[in-house]
Parts: sequence; C-alpha cells; structure tokens
Amino acid sequence: MDVQAEATVETTALGAADIQRILATLPHRYPFLMVDKIIGIEGDKKAIGIKNVSANEPHFQGHFPDNPVMPGVLILEGMAQTAGTICLLERPGDGAPSLVYFMTIDKAKFRKPVLPGDVLEYHMTQMTKRRNMWWFRGEAKVGGQIVAEAEVGAMIAREGGK
Repeated sequence: MDVQAEATVETTALGAADIQRILATLPHRYPFLMVDKIIGIEGDKKAIGIKNVSANEPHFQGHFPDNPVMPGVLILEGMAQTAGTICLLERPGDGAPSLVYFMTIDKAKFRKPVLPGDVLEYHMTQMTKRRNMWWFRGEAKVGGQIVAEAEVGAMIAREGGK
C-alpha cells in the first residue's frame, strides 16, 4: 500500500464531530461555543477541534475595537470544549444528561495573537483519567504555529451536579 492510500485509511478510521453533533453533546451555545467541528477523534485520547475565527464575534467589539485579538481565556475555553466533547462522546450513554465542569488550568502560555480570519486548531491529548475526571494537554495552533498551550482538567457530572 502506498503512503497516500495508507494516510487515507488512517484518516477514515478516526472519528469526527460536526457542529450538530457538538451541539447535541455540549450545553454551550453562541456566543460561548468556541469549537465548530472536531476531527481526528481517537476515543477520549486525542482530537483536534477547529474554530473559524470571525470578525463578527461579539468579544471583538471590546477586545480591541481598533486591533481585534481573540481573548486568551476563550482559546482555553475552546481547548476545554474540545476535550469535554470527546469525553462525553466516549462515555457510555445511560440516558442521563451529563455536563463537563472545568476543574484546572495549568501551564497556560500565550505565544501569538489570534485574529479574525484565522482558523484555530485545538490539538488535545489526554494525559490521564480517573473515574469521571480527565486531564488533557492542549496546543492551540494557527497555520501550524503554536499560539497557546495549556494543561486542562475537567470532571463529568450528571446534569444538576449529581
């Protein structure tokens, strides 16, 4: 098998989640949904979330009007939403709605500004998992260059905190 065919087989074996699947999984909605699709899903082990950054997003009105820059906390939120989605998708469904709660942010670093028109990729890789808690290492990239990185932790609970 040639390299091109091998890459195609590998890509099709990985999962993906379009916006409809993300909306069915996460409770977040516009303007706080920070991921448009997720590709390369390998269970709850790794995935790449995609965010198309638009000049029409409300945070750009105040951050900053003459020099729009995506707030770093929203980049971290996009990382967490990507990780949370793959955790919920991997979890066996018992019919009870679940929520993902952000627990920790560690080693966060911001390298370059993210601007309207950028395609932001959240490369998330599971570090560890214990019962209903997950920790991920994430790198946010634009055009293959790291713009931010962090380690995030989250917990899944039934809706209502139970």
